[in-house]
Amino acid sequence: MKSNVTNTIYRSRDKNLGVPELVAIALGGMIGGGIFTVLGISVALIGVFTPLAFLIGGVLAYLAAYSYIKLGVYYKDEGATYSFFKKTFSDSAFAASLIGWWVIFGYISTLALYAYTFSSYAISGFAFGESEIVRKAVAGGIILLFTLINLWSVKGMGKIEDLMVYIKLVILVVISFVLINNSNTTIPTLLHNNGHIEILSILIVASLTFVAFEGFQLVINAVNEMEKPQINIPKAIYIALTLAMVIYFILSYGAIVAIPLDDIIANQEYALAAGANDILGHWGTELVIVGALLATSSAISGTVFGASRQIAVIAKDGYFPSFLAQRKNHIPLNAIIAMSLFAFLLILIGDLKVILEFGSVTFLLVSLLMAFANLKIHKQTSSSLPIIWFTIAGLFIALMLILYFEYKNQIEQLYFIGGIYTVLTLGAILFSWKKRNQ
Repeated sequence: MKSNVTNTIYRSRDKNLGVPELVAIALGGMIGGGIFTVLGISVALIGVFTPLAFLIGGVLAYLAAYSYIKLGVYYKDEGATYSFFKKTFSDSAFAASLIGWWVIFGYISTLALYAYTFSSYAISGFAFGESEIVRKAVAGGIILLFTLINLWSVKGMGKIEDLMVYIKLVILVVISFVLINNSNTTIPTLLHNNGHIEILSILIVASLTFVAFEGFQLVINAVNEMEKPQINIPKAIYIALTLAMVIYFILSYGAIVAIPLDDIIANQEYALAAGANDILGHWGTELVIVGALLATSSAISGTVFGASRQIAVIAKDGYFPSFLAQRKNHIPLNAIIAMSLFAFLLILIGDLKVILEFGSVTFLLVSLLMAFANLKIHKQTSSSLPIIWFTIAGLFIALMLILYFEYKNQIEQLYFIGGIYTVLTLGAILFSWKKRNQ
């Protein structure tokens, strides 16, 4: 998951975190490479309706955020997803184990996604830019780099995290408006030429875009360092979600009116860079690439940092192998190495689409579980039952739409995703059984 957690920890020693800092954490989590990946795939599937899909995906994220916020304000636990579920279903070792296994491998899938996207943009201007072997090798290299940085020290990265977040936001906004100002078509024209898209397809892509909004819950990880969590958690998350939705909409709109759809589809992995070269020239292309590399770099760094700490906590609770809980100078060395290896393995055995779809399915599932947790204690969290049930229905439908899409178009990927979940669930069962019998 994309994260500004590093900066939060080191800066929080000096002062509490207010809304601006918390919004930066959430935006650093959401806008960290997903847009660069999702855009090309979305245009390939629904063309001109891509901005609409981002809006619908944003509404879905708002619904998911409702339960996270209510649980976050109620529990005030920096463990967030894992801790909420474990505490809500405190009598079930399997529930704690399952959410731990699922959420961590969700982190691993996003780490793989960001590394793959980094690689695609990094090599896009070279003759070997289409080589899948080179792309996966570079993706492995960037994971290795940030693994070593996290093993050595996270303090230096923490100090520049906010700067990276805001620079990439400025670059994205600049790219968006430059593209719009250089548009070579209009939405009515695109609708006339490419408007024969079914509503079902738009909803499927909206479900796939959910992974681009994943990361808002990272605000809750900073609950011990923030002022007035009961006020600032909801305020920061909803502001950040709104800003992310606006940026995604403007960027996707600018892309489809400025770059021929065929070019975006032909270069899905690095669609913005490929299109910017023809429209904005050399400097435009470099700006897009810098934006993509900054976004994915901060995402990779934060994901390795934040997820490895959660792995260590879950391992300490007995739901992962115990060696993953070991730390040196507060750094969970084994957890960092293990998650980086698994992310690289996922890159080796999967492609961009399957990694994206696995990540979307995982975070839809986890968000669905958070909604069920909120449902169980809705009186304690002072939550609205209609909103919770609407959230459960929306997330469940989105999950079914992705699985339906896989079944109809790429059933082998459905088997692949199903196989991973089978292994994860068996792992959760095994460790929950060990926990009960200790």
